Amino acid sequence: MAIYHLSIKVTSRGKGKSVVAAAAYRAGEKIFCEYNGKSYDYTNKGGVIHAEIMLPENAPKEYTDRAVLWNSVEKSERYKTAQLAREIEVALPKELTAEQNLNLVRDYVKKNFVQVGMCADFAIHDMGKGNPHAHILLTMRPIEPSGKWGAKSRNVGGRKIPCVDWNDRSKAEVWRKNWSDSVNAVLERYNHLNRVDNRSFIRQGKQELPTVHLGVAASQIGRKGIRTERGDYNRNVLNINCELRQIKARIRKLQNWLDEEAKKPENPMLGDVIQDILSRQSQSGKSQHYQDIANVKNAANMLLFLTENNISDMADLDEKVNSMYVRQSDIRGKLKPVERRLKTLDEHIKHADNFKKYKHTKRRYDELYSEYEAIKKAGGLFAERKAQKALDFANNYYESNRTELTLFNAAEQYLKDVLQERFNPKKLPPITKWKAEYKTLSAEKDLTYREYYSLKDEVKEAEKIKRSVENLMKGQEPQRQREEPQKKHDFHL
Repeated sequence: MAIYHLSIKVTSRGKGKSVVAAAAYRAGEKIFCEYNGKSYDYTNKGGVIHAEIMLPENAPKEYTDRAVLWNSVEKSERYKTAQLAREIEVALPKELTAEQNLNLVRDYVKKNFVQVGMCADFAIHDMGKGNPHAHILLTMRPIEPSGKWGAKSRNVGGRKIPCVDWNDRSKAEVWRKNWSDSVNAVLERYNHLNRVDNRSFIRQGKQELPTVHLGVAASQIGRKGIRTERGDYNRNVLNINCELRQIKARIRKLQNWLDEEAKKPENPMLGDVIQDILSRQSQSGKSQHYQDIANVKNAANMLLFLTENNISDMADLDEKVNSMYVRQSDIRGKLKPVERRLKTLDEHIKHADNFKKYKHTKRRYDELYSEYEAIKKAGGLFAERKAQKALDFANNYYESNRTELTLFNAAEQYLKDVLQERFNPKKLPPITKWKAEYKTLSAEKDLTYREYYSLKDEVKEAEKIKRSVENLMKGQEPQRQREEPQKKHDFHL
C-alpha cells in the first residue's frame, strides 16, 4: 500500500558533514573528496537500483560526473559552517514497478527542481523488503549563465536578500503537495485505488495519532525481533488508535440505533426497561435466587447511570450518546500533542542525563589527549618516545570507556541541534525544566486516560440499555406486579 513520506534536511559542513560522502553513499560509489582529502567508498553498498544526475540548461556538462559536481560544490563554499546541499527523501509506492517509480521521480525532480535552476542527484534504493525510496540531493547555489556558481544572497541597503527563493519555508509545503499530487496521478494512471495525502492527520480530519517514520536502520532492527524506542512508540500509538477507533465505532452504532428508534411511533419507557431486567427468569441453569441478585445489580447500575446523567427517556439518551461522540473527539485532540511532546521530552532527558553522567569521562580523555599533544609540540630529547607513551595511554583510556564516550558524543551533538545558540558545553542543559514539564504532561496524560476509561464505561452502560430495550421490544414483556407479590421494586425516573 502506498504511504506518504517526504523529509527535507540540509547537509551542513558545520555539523561535520561532507556532501561528497553523502553522494557516494546514496549512489553506492567511490568518490575522493578534494576538500578534506578523504576517499569515500560505498561500492559494496546494496540496494541501489538506480542513480542519476539531472542538470539545468546552463550547468556545465561535466557536472554529469558525480565526483566533479559535488567536489565543485565543496570548493565553492569557503566557510566551515556552510550549507552544502539539500536532501529530499521520499517513499515510493510499492504498487508501482521499478520503471514506473523511476519515471515518477524523474518527472517530479525535473518539474520542481531542475527547471528552476538546481542540479539534482537522485538515487533509488530498494532492498526488496517493502521499503522502496528515493534520495534527492539538490544544489543550493544558482548557476550563472556563464556556468559558474552564483551567490546565495546579496547585500542591498545593508540587508541580505536571497538570490533565489529555494530556502523560503513556503517551498517545503509546495514540494510536499506536489509530491503527493505526482504520486496520486501515477497511481490513477495505472489503475491503483490507493492514494496518498501530504496533509497532517489534523488537516485531513483524522483523529488518529500519527506514527513516526522508522527509517531503514530501525526497520531492519525491528525485523530481527530487536525492540527499538521508535518501534515501541509506534506500537503504543497503534494500540491507542485501535482502541479509539473501536470506541468511536461503538458510539456510532448507538447513534444509528437511536436514529432508528426515533422513527418509531412509540418508544419504551426506560423505567419499563429496568422493571424488565428485574423480572427476567434464569435461563442458564442458575437458581432464581442468584438470578434475582444479578438482576438487581444490573438494574441498580442502569438506574445509577440514568440518574447521574439526568436521562429520563430515549431523547435524553440520544443527547447523551451524541455528547459521548464529542468527548471521544476531544480526548483524541488532547492526547495527540501530549504524546508527541512526551516523546520529545523523553529524548531530551535521555541525552541530557548521558551528557551529565559522562561529562567527566570526556573531560578526562580530552586532558590525556592534550597532554600527548603538548609533549609532541614541545619536542626535545626522547620526545617521540614520551609522546607515543602518552598517546597509548590516551588510546587505552578511550578503549576502556568507549561506550561512555560514544554516548556522551551522541548526547552533545543532539543537544547542540536542539538548543542551537543556547547550547553551552560548560553548563548542563535545562534538564530540571524538562523533567518538570514531563511530570506535568504525564499527569495530564493520565487524567486524559481516566476520561477515556470513564467514557468507555459509559458506552458500555449505554450498550446495555440498548440490549435491554431490544429484549423488551422482542416481546419479553415486563413481569407485572401480582396481587400478592413476593417482591416489590419501585423505581422512579
